[in-house]
Amino acid sequence: MPTFVSLISWTENGIKNVRDTTKRAEAAKSMARKMGGKLQTVLWTQGRYDLISIAEFPDEETAMAWLLTLGGGGNLRTETMRAYSAGDMERILAKLDGNGGGAASGAGAAKAAKS
Repeated sequence: MPTFVSLISWTENGIKNVRDTTKRAEAAKSMARKMGGKLQTVLWTQGRYDLISIAEFPDEETAMAWLLTLGGGGNLRTETMRAYSAGDMERILAKLDGNGGGAASGAGAAKAAKS
């Protein structure tokens, strides 16, 4: 399943209700399961973001629906990135040229760019 990393900031309402943050995280895990996904990790952080999460969903649409539902609660805002495992990257890198090898470089790259 595709993996998504979310950088999460509390809204004014979220910080007012900070004592419920772990309960909200458990509710988010339950909601992810019901939608066919898995909230693998939730970490509370210091700095620009208040939490990070790592989740898997069957597709991007399901991930987006989950994020919109979470945001609709009024306690947080998210910035979410699609993440790739080493295995995913190997498959991506194999598509960089027609031979399934690494990235084209040098004269070969210039020649390929002209064609």
